[in-house]
Amino acid sequence: MRGYAICTERRSGSIFLCRLLRSTGVLGLPNEYFDANTIRNGRGGLPDYPADPEGQIAQIPVVGATPNGVYGLKLFSHEFDLTKSTRWTERLPGLSFIYLERHDLLGQALSHVRAQQTQQWVSFNAPQAEPVYDGARINEVLALLARAQARWRYYFARNGIPVLHLVYEQVMRAPQETVEAVGRLVGLSETPKVDLDQLGELTIQRDALSDAWRARFIAESRDLGIFL
Repeated sequence: MRGYAICTERRSGSIFLCRLLRSTGVLGLPNEYFDANTIRNGRGGLPDYPADPEGQIAQIPVVGATPNGVYGLKLFSHEFDLTKSTRWTERLPGLSFIYLERHDLLGQALSHVRAQQTQQWVSFNAPQAEPVYDGARINEVLALLARAQARWRYYFARNGIPVLHLVYEQVMRAPQETVEAVGRLVGLSETPKVDLDQLGELTIQRDALSDAWRARFIAESRDLGIFL
């Protein structure tokens, strides 16, 4: 058995990536298996999924695998913080690492703040509230995302971990090449094929409001004399 962990942050295109990998039928069923609420009530559909990390570690190679024995999971840095005492990275069988980031960090922060306000984390869910521009919160999330990216990079570098580096913008442009790279990572003998029909109604949520928030934030925050 072998598998992979997609290490990333929210609004990086991770849901799209997971759906691409799932659609192949041979690259696992990646999901947020360290988030019991998501697996029980959200995208997992497993109401009896364990809430404790030890139970989750036991379940990941089972519920996260395709019939060929390849499993996948996705996690954010705060989930690593909550589970690191289990040393799951050393216990999951045949584990490889994928690092997914978004080059447009400000766009990621804008998307994160908007999704938090509306609770519309995917395009096919209805918004629960109207988004309201909040420059202070955007700045806070922007800094948090920058630090989280640095933490992942430091973790891989300090441990000398070989990692498949994926970028959201490139994944969107080349989905087939992306799944082939993951196939090579886990030593798949066959060439995985994306089935776009299985992606459902998932679409890009970025729109004119996103552009307006970006322009306003830069206009209000731009100061070349500040370096944090």
